[in-house]
Amino acid sequence: MARALITGITGQDGLYLAELLLAKGYEVYGLVRGQNNPKIALVREAVPDVHVLTGDLTDTPSLMAALATSRPDEVYNLGAISYVAYSWQNARITTDVTAAGVLNVLEAVRLHAGDDPGRVRFYQASSSEMFGKVQEVPQRETTLLWPRSPYGVAKVFGHYMTINYRESYGMHASSGILFNHESPRRGPEFVTRKVSQAVARISLGLQDELVLGNLEARRDWGFAGDYVEAMWRMLQQDEPDDYVVATGQTHSIRDLLDAAFGHVGIDDWSGLVRTDAEFVRPAEVDLLVGDASKAHERLGWRPTVDFPALVAMMVEHDLAEQRGRVA
Repeated sequence: MARALITGITGQDGLYLAELLLAKGYEVYGLVRGQNNPKIALVREAVPDVHVLTGDLTDTPSLMAALATSRPDEVYNLGAISYVAYSWQNARITTDVTAAGVLNVLEAVRLHAGDDPGRVRFYQASSSEMFGKVQEVPQRETTLLWPRSPYGVAKVFGHYMTINYRESYGMHASSGILFNHESPRRGPEFVTRKVSQAVARISLGLQDELVLGNLEARRDWGFAGDYVEAMWRMLQQDEPDDYVVATGQTHSIRDLLDAAFGHVGIDDWSGLVRTDAEFVRPAEVDLLVGDASKAHERLGWRPTVDFPALVAMMVEHDLAEQRGRVA
């Protein structure tokens, strides 16, 4: 039985990946920060067969202990402070966790693997936010990185450190440069879930308006459940490498609003949405759209859920959730 350790298992990617690996017969361990973390209950409910371990990306001894307990064949480093807006408020904490945390996991895996550094396969969750002020459209693995947030800068550090450990020590270390991927499990602070929740509440008469920032920003949005399949496929390759994972299509926040409100029969949302400078980033990323040709050709991976289906899935989930709360 293959064994895997997932950091950041309480997030949407961690939960979907755990489900995927369990279905493939893996023994799965999930790293959770703090013994009293309230999200442990979520993990136990969603993926009860996962073995929960406590540890911290900023504490290398705890990572070494988790590796000694789980004895993994594969390590998926999904843990990070991943909310971009928060990274301006707490750049130091974001750097400690999202940048230095990658170094800590890589070093722990290297030490754990001993004389055979390639025996534990490592996945790093890189991000399209690394492209920031994009220098090429669409963005691919060779596109110059120009991050526009402390989060993006931290992800660039982790990305290049993964490459460095691969080239320095012969580790089987791969990075997935994942473009925006969403699901009903997305946190409500992210714009897609903020929109789907608000649309559900507005349609049910529980909320009057939705307040957002830049409606013109464009993103390449896919389904998180599809993207974890690409992560797994990267670690099944004979040689480690880096891959863009994306749909190749871009949509604006306005497109997101059209699709979400349209799903509940509201064609004109102009009187229901208000913009506020508070929600505008200090340095905006205007356009992200990925070229996943390499993942198509080498991994045999393609997305299965398109943008309208993704938005409908999220709105339907939030409609059901809000109706349940009212009841």
